[in-house]
Amino acid sequence: MGRSARHERSVLNTDEIALVEASHHPGLGELSDKELHELTKHVRERRDRARDIAARQRREMRGKAPPHGARPVQEDAGSREKRDVLSAAMQRLNREATRRAAKAARDEMKDALTRALEMRRAREAQTQHPGAGATPNDGMHVKEASHSFLRNRAKLGEVSQHTKNVQARRDSR
Repeated sequence: MGRSARHERSVLNTDEIALVEASHHPGLGELSDKELHELTKHVRERRDRARDIAARQRREMRGKAPPHGARPVQEDAGSREKRDVLSAAMQRLNREATRRAAKAARDEMKDALTRALEMRRAREAQTQHPGAGATPNDGMHVKEASHSFLRNRAKLGEVSQHTKNVQARRDSR
């Protein structure tokens, strides 16, 4: 349940009012991280003190603890209200700190991904792969003659003539 600013002021003292007002929306977003941390620390101290006082007063009312002040406590409603208002302020501060941490993590992740992409593109630009060479289904390719084959042309003609002569002898039979 939301509390009005008037209700908060009626429950808190002057110092606490300033702390709780700083934990509300417009001012909360304008705080630096260090200021947010300091404000959280102070509000937490005040909330813990209010919580302890409310618990002590409840014990006094139940008769489990001796009276702390000049007269015994009759009710602890004011202390509980103060504790609740300060707890709500702590929740707002914690949510803001969590939001900022998540945003910082997202920004850091985006920076890391951008750097990784730049490194990958630079690596791909540097890498020069050799050609694939002969691939299947391209048809026949002319083999280049070796030097030894070209040097011995006389032998080549002799072999061809021999083959012709052998074939002619067979055909004449």
